[in-house]
Amino acid sequence: MRALILVHRWLSIPVCLLFAMWFASGIVMHFVPFPALTEAERFEGLPIIDVSKVRHSPAEAVAASMLKGVTRVRLWQRSDGPVYLVSAASGTKALHADDLRAADIGTDQVALAIATEHARLRGLNPAAVSLVDLADHDQWTVPNGLDRHRPLYRIALNDHAGTELYVSSRTGEVARDTTYRERAWNYVGSVAHWIYPTALRKNWMAWHVAVWWLSLAAVIVALSGLIVGLLRFRRMRGRIVSPFRKWHAWHHWFGLACAAFVTTWIVSGWLSMDHGRLFSTGALTRSEADRIAGMPAWGELTSRASEAVSPAAREIEWFAFGGRIFQRRRTGVDAQQLSVVVPGPAAPFSSFLQADQVNAVISRAVGGCSSTEVVARDDKYLTASEIASAPVYRSICGDVWYQIDGANGANLEKLDAQRRTYRWLYRALHTFDLPALMARPSLRTAVIVLLCGFGVAFSITGIVIAWRRLRLAFR
Repeated sequence: MRALILVHRWLSIPVCLLFAMWFASGIVMHFVPFPALTEAERFEGLPIIDVSKVRHSPAEAVAASMLKGVTRVRLWQRSDGPVYLVSAASGTKALHADDLRAADIGTDQVALAIATEHARLRGLNPAAVSLVDLADHDQWTVPNGLDRHRPLYRIALNDHAGTELYVSSRTGEVARDTTYRERAWNYVGSVAHWIYPTALRKNWMAWHVAVWWLSLAAVIVALSGLIVGLLRFRRMRGRIVSPFRKWHAWHHWFGLACAAFVTTWIVSGWLSMDHGRLFSTGALTRSEADRIAGMPAWGELTSRASEAVSPAAREIEWFAFGGRIFQRRRTGVDAQQLSVVVPGPAAPFSSFLQADQVNAVISRAVGGCSSTEVVARDDKYLTASEIASAPVYRSICGDVWYQIDGANGANLEKLDAQRRTYRWLYRALHTFDLPALMARPSLRTAVIVLLCGFGVAFSITGIVIAWRRLRLAFR
């Protein structure tokens, strides 16, 4: 008991500040998430493809890229002409569709032109556009998902909202946008909550280790406090009473009232940093990904895009799925035409993949699959498609579920028993991603604000006690 008290008392002194910060910033994050370019915003900023300037086929782009194991080729229009983006597990390569030159952005003027056109198509005002910086990292581009785009051009529109766009120097895509409101609130939201200062976060391993250990210290504080708090209550004349007075009593009673929430929220927050330590990651193995893609014959994709493209197309993608090559022709954020183009002549069949097609591919790739069905919108394990109206298919193969995007054949998540457990221990307990609450957004918001508010109040009692303890210790 004495050891528990000492651990809780002295470890709580630095950690109580983290508790207060996490609860307060959690409220902010619910209303203002970390800046990101949504799929609707990205697509809205794409111009119609000038197919007259597409002088080479996707097969020629694949060959020119020199990449092995290509799984996707995408064609879209930039201010300096149409561009192919060839993707493989080993990386990506952008090539001009007219002459197959490398399409990396080499000058500030091209980046400014791309950002200007993107802004205009989205209805933003690019009249005062200017280049701010070219850098590998800043506060809003530290996530690893942007690694293939670095360095990024940071371009300010200097409009009323303080909009800034980030243009990839590798592909020319607009990869992120932020506004003044997002940036201001995120300093007291996501940046504080995730301990995201640029100097630390740009080194993923250093950030991961630091936050993992800080979170583990918080777990020890929460669990030790729970045990000590329960054991220190006394029964007097049929009533449960606290032996403490004033701020200590407030801390004791608040701890009892918030015990279930505080403990589960802190432990689930620590689990957000798991990254494969205790639970599986939900990602395919390289072998599984290769088997699902199959061995597509990219060399047979010889016709130029201009021969089969709608004049209204803003993006065309060819992807490998089960050894076949599919072509997506996108004319709107929720509008696409999908057809098999290799092997055989193009044969349109629907807007999205069908359940029997997904079942056949996954069954061949991994074996032992009993069924493939559309995942219901209110399913406990739903992962959203890239396109809101597209189905998500779940192939159940023994104890492992494969969730496939019906829009583009991408694996959204691999759910084994560990991953399904993780969904409840992390997402349900930390973000309140519970079916009953997700169906009632206002109720979910009220629950999050109320519980985190209690957490802030509880943390303040700990801060006061910690401050008084330090004053006594160093007087």
